[in-house]
Amino acid sequence: MQDDILRLAYEVSRVTEEKVDRIDRVMKQTGMLAINARLEAARAGEAGRAFSVVAQELGALANAISGIGGELRSAIASNIASLRTAGSQMLVDFKGTRHTDLARSAVEIVDRNLYERSCDVRWWATDSSVTQVLEDPTRATVTHATERLATILRSYTVYLDLWIADRSGRVIATGRPDRYPGAIGQDVSHEDWFRAAMTTRTGDEFRVCDIAANPTLGGAQVATYSTAVRAGGHSRGTAIGALGIFFDWAPQAAAVLDGIGLSPAERATSRLMLLDAGHRIIAASDGQGICTGHYPLQTDGRDSGYYSQGGKLVAFALTPGYETYRGLGWLGCIESELVEE
Repeated sequence: MQDDILRLAYEVSRVTEEKVDRIDRVMKQTGMLAINARLEAARAGEAGRAFSVVAQELGALANAISGIGGELRSAIASNIASLRTAGSQMLVDFKGTRHTDLARSAVEIVDRNLYERSCDVRWWATDSSVTQVLEDPTRATVTHATERLATILRSYTVYLDLWIADRSGRVIATGRPDRYPGAIGQDVSHEDWFRAAMTTRTGDEFRVCDIAANPTLGGAQVATYSTAVRAGGHSRGTAIGALGIFFDWAPQAAAVLDGIGLSPAERATSRLMLLDAGHRIIAASDGQGICTGHYPLQTDGRDSGYYSQGGKLVAFALTPGYETYRGLGWLGCIESELVEE
């Protein structure tokens, strides 16, 4: 609708200029005829005096109509300019509001997905195979825990692997030892996910780390969720180790960005992104700068909104969290081109 308004304004401006130009040409011709008529009246002497008065009035009328045409051109040009400005701003506001809503929708979908991950890690940490392998790490309990984790992974394809680490930070069982053999026996006591898990006070708590590449998992980008495994699986039992689950971030993030409701034409001139709390790019529709670059987002203290700069329209929205998952301060962001008419 906004595009139609602008096109109508431009068409009115064009037609008005054309018609006023035609009026000017007719009036110039009328003025020339009036001059010629006065000359002929002068030659006719006394007999042409009355005709001379008519010719003079006709010339005055032509000048008056030309003046009105000029005033009309000026007035319409001024109003058309205002209409163009208003229409252009309307287009920016409409697009900015719509893109802000789409950015918010994208980050909400991410949060809903990650909320489920927070539920998974707390649930699986109470599984008897997980608690048993930490309480009694024998070959049999390791085998059982490995089989149990593998079963989970076959059902939950969004994970790359699940690791069980003992209290000292040594990984003693994983779900995919054949695919990622380097994980078994690895010391993760210095890693954020393990240290954070061991600070949880009850089984109701969990920790999550920002997106990062995990070298043991082939350098894949993962969101790592963790919690302490507690004696007997009891919520307030003693922490006997930690469970870490590694969410396969890249394909899931790509699916979210692909699902944003932009037309093919809009998508061709837009860059869709997910940013962490520090505005680090953690997903991008063009695949550029992921986990290495930062986007110069200007929120001005707002949770959502849009602004234009350098021929670009930037819309953003901060994660609102979902249920008990507060989120990590991530944002959805859409940068698009502003087309000048």
